[in-house]
Amino acid sequence: MIESPVFVAGHGGMVGSAVCRRLASIPGIEVITRTRKELDLCEESQVNEFFSKNRPSTVIFASAKVGGIHANKTFPVEFLSDNLRQELATIHASYRNGVRRFLFLGSTCIYPRMAAQPIKEQELLSSPLEQTNEAYALAKIAGLKLCQYFRQQYGVMYHSAMPTNLYGPGDNYHPDHSHVLPGLIRRFHEAKIRGDETVTMWGTGTPLREFLHVDDLAEAILHLCQLDNPPDWVNVGTSVDVSILDLAHLVAKTVGFTGKILTDPTKPDGTPRKLTDTTLIRSTGWAPKIVLERGIVSTYECFLKEQGAGDLRSK
Repeated sequence: MIESPVFVAGHGGMVGSAVCRRLASIPGIEVITRTRKELDLCEESQVNEFFSKNRPSTVIFASAKVGGIHANKTFPVEFLSDNLRQELATIHASYRNGVRRFLFLGSTCIYPRMAAQPIKEQELLSSPLEQTNEAYALAKIAGLKLCQYFRQQYGVMYHSAMPTNLYGPGDNYHPDHSHVLPGLIRRFHEAKIRGDETVTMWGTGTPLREFLHVDDLAEAILHLCQLDNPPDWVNVGTSVDVSILDLAHLVAKTVGFTGKILTDPTKPDGTPRKLTDTTLIRSTGWAPKIVLERGIVSTYECFLKEQGAGDLRSK
């Protein structure tokens, strides 16, 4: 059973909103949320006051400063410092105020650039990180390790999940700072509307990436929160990958763009391949359900609805 009340940090983001949707379907669960204006997780005093007043039993930490290669390369100071401040303030306040379970959300970008594929949890800190997102990865590694150390030193149930590349309702479609899949959806949609004959994508298109629908992640999070002895950290993914170029063609087909897709090898590719080994989480009884083709179709439908309602995230 998930102990209530549950504080979902970052409920307005793609992951947090998916978790809230799933929690809403469970009778008797009280969900606590706060907007960034109501609670700045970077401010330790605000976080301490919030926890002392609300006393959640469970915390799902889905708050983070996130972005794609361009954003990570442009703002490494913010990606490291902002994420560290949020993690430190929230984890320490949780412990001081008796939070019984804390689930920390990271990312598979914590693993080394040249990690053996598919990536097992043991690959953490085995070799250098990918430089294009090193700042974000370092922050997430610190949060993961802090949870592990609290569990080790104080016996509290603080643990972590490392999802692969995510997509789905509520994604960020910023033209420069979004991740690859929402970025492609927006670019191909706009190119179709303009009647463009070509779309040029960053890099060679050869890197391989794995994608998980955010609703599958929400199911995994709730599953992990009900385990008596979950792993300190565990990969959450599909163990199926696709080249960026093939992904682009799939998105273009879904959107209805019929022009030519070009690549720009002068732009960085990032990690050559990043495929997770999901043996560990599958051994606990969870498995993904949403295949990529169907997930992209439903995500594009959500994109159109969010755009039409003026709710499209693009910050």
